[in-house]
Amino acid sequence: MAITDRKGGFIFPGYDPLQVPNPPTGVAASASPSSSVTFTAPTVVGGAAITSYTATAIPASGVAITATGASSPVVLSGLAIGTAYSVRVTAFNPYGPSASSTPVSVTPISPGQSAYTTAGTFSWVAPSGVTNVSVVTVGGGGGGTYNGSGNSGGAGGGLAWKNSISVTPGSSYTVVVGAGGLPSPGDNVVVASGQDSTFQTVTGGGGANALRSTTAIGGAPSNHGGGGSGGDAYEGGNGGGGAGAGGYSGAGGRFQSGTAYDGAGGGGAAGVTGSGSTGAGAGGGVGILGEGASGTATNTVGSSVGGGGGSGGATGAGGGNSHAINNGGLYGGGAAGMYNGTTAATGASGAARIIWPGDTRYFPSTGTGDQ
Repeated sequence: MAITDRKGGFIFPGYDPLQVPNPPTGVAASASPSSSVTFTAPTVVGGAAITSYTATAIPASGVAITATGASSPVVLSGLAIGTAYSVRVTAFNPYGPSASSTPVSVTPISPGQSAYTTAGTFSWVAPSGVTNVSVVTVGGGGGGTYNGSGNSGGAGGGLAWKNSISVTPGSSYTVVVGAGGLPSPGDNVVVASGQDSTFQTVTGGGGANALRSTTAIGGAPSNHGGGGSGGDAYEGGNGGGGAGAGGYSGAGGRFQSGTAYDGAGGGGAAGVTGSGSTGAGAGGGVGILGEGASGTATNTVGSSVGGGGGSGGATGAGGGNSHAINNGGLYGGGAAGMYNGTTAATGASGAARIIWPGDTRYFPSTGTGDQ
């Protein structure tokens, strides 16, 4: 005989408590006005397959908000920023609803960001209510060489991103933005290369400085969810071009054997080679707003063209005469090498960007701008 019962104020014809599903488990809700509620479906589904799930957000006062979906996640829209909600999920089959899941608490917060674009060490304090963040870091580009024919450009800085990093509201975290590599005053003279940029363990490695007849290795990402290494740079006869910064899903453009190459996955491109009277082009940088178009290289010798910036990064400076200073493009672009010059260029600075909430705003998406 069919049973009719009243559950939560609603009448369910055919309700049978012995045939309904078990409640979902592992419920979690993101801290945003459009909260993504995830859960694990019950293994015991009752007398028939589960047909839907309903998520409910209950404030201390006011009207509850509900949404229904066929599977996890279910998105609850219209939650008020700063209001605490108790969120639970119920499974339905033709015999009625399960018991509610164990409730979880969530308080939506406003999206925000902190961007660091000059070299140095900084302290970032997690705002109230922020418990996880997403981060991108870009290492500084390598410096160029001068005082001798066949000088090299610097390598590009690496890019690393990672999402959903746990933080504690009110706690302070160190952010390091790497400086660009210094110019090398002579063949194979070792000076400071591009420096690493870090947040916790997420590191965009600095690009190596140019050394004559030696490949300058691009900076690499480490402890990350994604990202790419900076391009490598090798001497190019009459002044080698600088290499590009790493991309969100591929390496930056490299300069090798007199040829400049495109970046990949949002990476910057390498600058072109120079000539006896024209300085080489510097490597293109990368942006910190998420993956976009990759930089494009131009391979016309002596054309004075820097490598194209990827993902919104700046194009590297074009070559001028043999004494031009051709810095890498922001962020992470490698500097150009000078032919028979009296000075050289510095690699581009690195950068770091922190966005929240980190459980709904992700790299490498381009949709990471504050709302």
